[in-house]
Amino acid sequence: MTGVTTTKQPRQFQWHGLRVPYVALWSGEREQMAPMARMVGGEWGNERIGYTDELPADRRQETLWVRYSASPGSGTPNLALMHPLRQRRAMEHMLCQVCGRSTYDDGFRRWGDRHLFIRRDPENLPISDGELTTTPPVCEPCAIESARSCPHLRRGYTAALVEYAQPWGVSGFVYDAALKRDPAVTSIPYTDHRIRWVQARRDIATLHGCTPISLDDLATYESAGV
Repeated sequence: MTGVTTTKQPRQFQWHGLRVPYVALWSGEREQMAPMARMVGGEWGNERIGYTDELPADRRQETLWVRYSASPGSGTPNLALMHPLRQRRAMEHMLCQVCGRSTYDDGFRRWGDRHLFIRRDPENLPISDGELTTTPPVCEPCAIESARSCPHLRRGYTAALVEYAQPWGVSGFVYDAALKRDPAVTSIPYTDHRIRWVQARRDIATLHGCTPISLDDLATYESAGV
């Protein structure tokens, strides 16, 4: 995953007293349907699915992505769902899933160049090396706020400092050569030949160098002292 340096903070929205996460999907944001076709092209010249009016922004690492309108703040937020392209951007650039800012921040440096990841988990099982995730990282202030106010995290969560998130693949709908879509959402690694036939909706990474951490210890955590 690559870092970015940006000082502009995405606009923040409130809903019933809660801050709406940057990656959350709003009811006013809809999938943009586009005609599909079998195509030949890409790095290896293999057959794949594509849009008949395909644009460069429709692909990442040879994978076709779903088109979605982007109008955060439009309608009502669904805190359980993520906007496909904001999720992808947050995973690719290590942006905080709540505020949308880079997590290459003071906390990252204080923690020994590591990112904070949180997973809702009523059983509090630790985040382990090699674990797959579609959930972007979170910055320290947003992590503390979320643990206190997010209805999902209040049921239980686990957290870890992570050395790096390795791109693994995507989740989405797989099509066959007749352009028939499998109704099940499937997770496909980049090493799988089906990656050319999937319409991606989530970016997936594997987490490595995971150190379990309590959010209560974040403020005083110094990497050199552990």
